[in-house]
Amino acid sequence: MSGNAVVAGVGMIPFTKAGHSDSYDVMGAEAARRALADAGIGLADVQQAYAGYIYGDSTCGQKALYKIGPTGIPIINVDNNCSSGSTALFLARQAVESGTVDVALALGFEQMEADVEGRWPERPHPLEELVKVVIEKQGLPDGPIPGAAFLFGAAGAQYVEEYGIDPKVFAHITVKARRHAANNPYAVFREPLTVDEVLASRHISGPLSKYQCCPPSSGAAAAVVVSQEYAKKHGLRGDVVIAAQAMATDFPSTFEGDMKRLVGYDMAVAASRAVYEKSGIGPEDVRVTELHDCFTTNEFITYEALGLTPEGTAEKFVLDGDNTYGGKVVINPSGGLISKGHPIGATGLAQCAELVWQLRGQAEGRQVEGVTTALQHNLGLGGAAVVTMYQKVDG
Repeated sequence: MSGNAVVAGVGMIPFTKAGHSDSYDVMGAEAARRALADAGIGLADVQQAYAGYIYGDSTCGQKALYKIGPTGIPIINVDNNCSSGSTALFLARQAVESGTVDVALALGFEQMEADVEGRWPERPHPLEELVKVVIEKQGLPDGPIPGAAFLFGAAGAQYVEEYGIDPKVFAHITVKARRHAANNPYAVFREPLTVDEVLASRHISGPLSKYQCCPPSSGAAAAVVVSQEYAKKHGLRGDVVIAAQAMATDFPSTFEGDMKRLVGYDMAVAASRAVYEKSGIGPEDVRVTELHDCFTTNEFITYEALGLTPEGTAEKFVLDGDNTYGGKVVINPSGGLISKGHPIGATGLAQCAELVWQLRGQAEGRQVEGVTTALQHNLGLGGAAVVTMYQKVDG
């Protein structure tokens, strides 16, 4: 065992609206080049690579990395729904920490189109059990079922009913996301919005309006993970380590009728608790977090799942500004999925890049002062939640 893995380099390209990007291989190769350059090594130094994506054929990871140069190394392609990028990072970290390799590359990319529903309608859909739970609990919506928004809208509606809150509070999360994204040159949506503008956008499902949903996006991001010994021997940056990381999949409680648990609440609780225990760092010690805000309702309930605020207090947490600069913890300084964009395979590694920049003091206009620990949460329905604690060390 080689101790904590080091994130020696990160790279990403600006995200774009769906249908307005280069091809996935071009984007993926460029993100990988940037991460390798940031680490100060070449692809020939990488001993294993993991590529996350969900919209693509087999061996897309090879297609992207071969643009830099085929080296004969193992390249493993990862599809774990929206947590594909952080799953690639999870595997790279495991390979390094186990001593299997000294250098691993985690790459994520997605070339998305505006219409992302309806692939392989003749096959069983992996989320069909989740959809059935919502229909049994709340009935069918008017018109077609709007994909993941149907599930996350149901979770938000349940929270509103359970705690008697004003659903307008969810719109504040989009306003915050746009404000943060204004300082992020990689983000798709940087124009400010008001609460009224968010609420006036087209209704999608439950309390969700259009501006409270992440947009289909294209982009790529990557991270170079090395052992501490390798970093020291080769003079690489060793000041950002993965202090702990955990992945959880669905529990029986996911399917028992609670809408919060349906969309990953218990997975986030389990993974974050494992990370807090292993790292010795609690949620009260975290100053900056990148979490999976695919919809405003999910960001809202994830505050509580991660222990950033006690159960039932997320409304106060938002309205008091404890989720932004000047508050208790800055949530999604990048703008998050809602404003930065959500090219699915790239998201987990874009979160990683943002937090590494924060810990290095390289986040420019988004910089959170005094950052020594950073927390990441990346969720894929169907399901997998990956939680990662990064720590700044002498290196």
